Amino acid sequence: MRHRVKLIALHEARQSLRRQTHRIGLYLRHPSSFDHDTGAHPERAERLRAIETALEGEGWLGLEPVEAPAASRTQLERVHSGAHVDAIDELCRRGGGMIDLDTVASPGSFRAALHAAGGAAHAVDQLLASGNGPAFCGLRPPGHHAERERAMGFCLFNNAAVAAAHALEEHGAERVFVLDWDVHHGNGTAAIFDATDSVLYASIHQSPLYPGTGDAADRGSGAGEGYTLNLPVPPGSGGEEFIGLVRERVVPALLDYAPRLVIVSAGYDAHREDPLAGCTLDDADYGAMAREVRAAADQVGAPVLVCLEGGYELDALARSVRETISALS
Repeated sequence: MRHRVKLIALHEARQSLRRQTHRIGLYLRHPSSFDHDTGAHPERAERLRAIETALEGEGWLGLEPVEAPAASRTQLERVHSGAHVDAIDELCRRGGGMIDLDTVASPGSFRAALHAAGGAAHAVDQLLASGNGPAFCGLRPPGHHAERERAMGFCLFNNAAVAAAHALEEHGAERVFVLDWDVHHGNGTAAIFDATDSVLYASIHQSPLYPGTGDAADRGSGAGEGYTLNLPVPPGSGGEEFIGLVRERVVPALLDYAPRLVIVSAGYDAHREDPLAGCTLDDADYGAMAREVRAAADQVGAPVLVCLEGGYELDALARSVRETISALS
């Protein structure tokens, strides 16, 4: 009997240890993402439908779907001016319209943008409280082009920047590392954190290409000098170039910086099937980059948050997201 009790106690202890060490990943979503009506536009609701259909068919790859809360005014105004927030709100209240040649808002866009930014901040809360991960924000509109005072490049609020600022201000994170592998340079994120050493921003992007920023010589300014790592690549670049830069430039920078949180601005428009650029990555290349990031983040004890950015060929997008999540979780 005593032996049986000991066996039961040992089994329960092992189960408890498994529960403590098992990473419970999160998938942030919200119905409002589908109310951001962009019409006949590359950045459209079908992107999320393709991703969610793929993930549902595989049990969400171990991630727990969680409804994203709306961002608070305080969270938004850490990276955007109050005037910018008000302008987007007012435009949507009036029925929406074109902000520039690329960026459109509809009546449901403000609420969608609130939940896209709020979901990223909520993921930070969960990751830094538990140490588990990863978290993937399957939310829209995307964010990395949005500057402090300007919506552009399909983006209204800068979700990754909101998440990074939230980690710094609410959790005392001190250092956040942002890797942006979207094929377009994340000018908004780079500009918001240009003059601080609290965020190290690294970007691999095609050049020349929209928005025309991200020169390798731009390394940040003031206290942030040396904390921007721009890694432009020419059209035609593929997995060898992207993975090589992650392994040889991004990972050493991450390990040296030792952040408390790693954020990936994950665009999938460098895929060979994507219509908006000229790079040639395939599905597996995204998994390979994610594995490099995960291994480096593990070494410094930092959880990984992924914010969806670009990627406009639906099947390629869904497959590449699946590869990313599989590699991280």
